[in-house]
Amino acid sequence: MSKKKKIQKTLVEKILDKQNVAYKPITFATQADGDTQELVTDKSIQEGYKIYKTLVLTGNKTGPIVGMVALDKHISYKKLAKLSGNKKVGMVPLKDLVKTSGFEHGANSPVGIRSLHNYPIYFDTEAEKSKEIIVSAGKIGYSLIIDPHDLAKSVKATFGDFGVDEPE
Repeated sequence: MSKKKKIQKTLVEKILDKQNVAYKPITFATQADGDTQELVTDKSIQEGYKIYKTLVLTGNKTGPIVGMVALDKHISYKKLAKLSGNKKVGMVPLKDLVKTSGFEHGANSPVGIRSLHNYPIYFDTEAEKSKEIIVSAGKIGYSLIIDPHDLAKSVKATFGDFGVDEPE
């Protein structure tokens, strides 16, 4: 008799299962880009769902915060600073990312970060208008299709308008 290989769930999936939050796993090919892994995709939409990136920033008053924005968008630092109660926010340096979030570049997940840290999490309002979005499952190349409202409730996120087409 051959044993079936059991698929190992990520921490993110285990947390969502415990909270009874529905999701569908999806995988993406990745490639090395310098010292980071990147998705092999030139589109922000996969099978009709928008892919969202989880960005770890730091505020001058709050310390670390998390911003969720569509892959094809940028964060307005001014808008996110105002929304989060800071005067200024900026990206956490790549060298400090694992120490700050617990995840490497490309694997940051709002669910995983919320479970490890109690950082404030913000979703751009574009996500609020979507039925389902794609977010990282906490492992490079492995993501989840999920209802953004269920996800926001799970991680106690706030929706706000801070996604922009051009970087500031």
